[in-house]
Amino acid sequence: MALQHLILADQLMAVRRSMFISIPVSIILGLISLLVAIHYGLGLAGLLWFFTSSLVNAARMVLCRAPIRLINPDDGVEPKNLDPASVRHHLFLQSAMAAISGVVWSFIAVLCEGYTAPQTVFYLTVLCGITAGAITAGFAYALMPILYIVPVLSSVAGCLVYAGGFERYCLAATIVLYLVALIRGARESEILFRQSSRLKNEATAMAESLKTAKDQATQAAAEMGHRAAHDALTGLFNRGGLMHAVASLPAPGTGLTLMLLDLDGFKLINDAFGHKAGDKVLVEVGRRLRQNLPGDVLVARWGGDEFAVVFDCALGGEAISTAATTLIAVMSIPFATFDAGRIGVSIGVCASEERDIDELLVRADAALYRAKSQGRNQFYVFDADLCSHLEMRRDIERDLVKALSNNSVEVWFQPILGDAGRKLTDLEALVRWNHPRHGWIPSTDLMAVSSLCGLAEPLFRYILKDVCAMMQTLQAMNLSHLRVAMNMSPREMAQIAVDDLIIANLRRLQLPAPMLEIEITEETAKDIRSVQSKLTALTHEGVRIALDDFGVGYSSMSSLRQLHVDRIKIDRSFVYGIAGSADDRNVVQSILSLGMSLGIEVVAEGVETKADLQTLRELGCVSMQGYYFARPMPQHETVDWIKRCRSLVQ
Repeated sequence: MALQHLILADQLMAVRRSMFISIPVSIILGLISLLVAIHYGLGLAGLLWFFTSSLVNAARMVLCRAPIRLINPDDGVEPKNLDPASVRHHLFLQSAMAAISGVVWSFIAVLCEGYTAPQTVFYLTVLCGITAGAITAGFAYALMPILYIVPVLSSVAGCLVYAGGFERYCLAATIVLYLVALIRGARESEILFRQSSRLKNEATAMAESLKTAKDQATQAAAEMGHRAAHDALTGLFNRGGLMHAVASLPAPGTGLTLMLLDLDGFKLINDAFGHKAGDKVLVEVGRRLRQNLPGDVLVARWGGDEFAVVFDCALGGEAISTAATTLIAVMSIPFATFDAGRIGVSIGVCASEERDIDELLVRADAALYRAKSQGRNQFYVFDADLCSHLEMRRDIERDLVKALSNNSVEVWFQPILGDAGRKLTDLEALVRWNHPRHGWIPSTDLMAVSSLCGLAEPLFRYILKDVCAMMQTLQAMNLSHLRVAMNMSPREMAQIAVDDLIIANLRRLQLPAPMLEIEITEETAKDIRSVQSKLTALTHEGVRIALDDFGVGYSSMSSLRQLHVDRIKIDRSFVYGIAGSADDRNVVQSILSLGMSLGIEVVAEGVETKADLQTLRELGCVSMQGYYFARPMPQHETVDWIKRCRSLVQ
């Protein structure tokens, strides 16, 4: 139906245009007809006819200029904006005026005595021309010229028949035939016009549809591109979007500064208030970052509760300190519904004259790790010390597989003594690797790198094999009452099915599970949900659980109960020099009291002097470990030490 309205609108517009051409011609022909009438003595009748004809022509011109009601008054006069009802009304009026004009022209018969006077030939010629012109001018809408020519030519034919005579009859018949031909021509012209209008409007509609489809596709592509490059929750860049944005920065420049931010305490918010609350925190963090950073700084949610900030220049030390301190202060502002201090932020920073974003990420991540190790709300700038450490970690990653294959990695053992340091009760297994370039590699670095490069399970199996070998050796020495403790990192607990591997090895080698103790860090204990099922399976089998480095992390009495901990180990920072520190004595005394109240054994690690040993004995500490008794030793040296110190084993 909409297409039909457009065609009618095209017809009306064509009719109005043709009227401005045909009506002036009609006026001129009318004036000539008046002059002929005056010439033949019919001036009064001619004047009356010309006056009537002029009034009709004027009315038709006014109608052509009359406004057409618009669908949207703010848009232009276009076929698609013309009101359909108004279009039909105007076409009706144009047709009615054409019929009236035709009736007026039919009275030409009065000026030539019913087409019998000498001037008949002139008037017939005028009428033939004007009717043919009406059909030509009204090609768009057949009804209008038909209503015009029918009264004119019918009047001529009627007058000729009335006058009588063979020639007049023949002429009347010719005029009737001419009328029929003109009517058919008018209809055919309209059909062609409507077809042309239909094709035009369909093509226009198709073009608009294609344009709309293209615009929608462009918009959809832009939206998809935006979604692909932005985090759906915060609206910031995501990892891929940030990398693309950095790559799109102008090549010339003064380097880049990358800040990696990690929220402190975010997991506790998720656990305590739910993930919706956590999402609100992330959204607010994103808002605060954007609000407190310059507009040209790139900000991204790097993943989880990590964010990245990129400055398009290598900031100096003071500028870095100002920016990082500002962000830490901004994040310390209390969040709605949360107590102040629940959320903090650690920041790792790397500034470089180069624009290698991949290298910046590695360095900033190392700086972030160092910042987190210093506590909450700290930032650390990548420096020479971290650069050296990073090189070491890269060498570890490159050489670890070979070291495992040729047994360069060793498992050493350090004694743990009970009865206030008088009786051997346990051996703690400690991994050691003497790297050809970097020397002895700290076990924390070795564990961290193995997890990052996908070697956590091979390293774990390697250590477990040596631990089981020591247990077998103790069995052979009739020392099955001694336990061997094996350290587990949080990443190992998360990445490896440690419970299945341990239980399978113990059963295969027929080793008693109580001989094995698993030491987990407080960082592992704070994520109880992810480790509880594995530790429960080990506990059910008979494996003991110890909590290492107690007092410096996140443990609580609730976590001690949920994890079924058998032993806690006081961190060496509280034990070393305890003889001269009242504060350390108070902390250790509190932990000893806690262990006694919960029925959990307490081990003090880091005993290095006789004075510290004596102080611990006075505090009632039963189990101890440290260089004062023995340093970590390879397996064969450990066996020799046990044989030499047989009195400690009895």
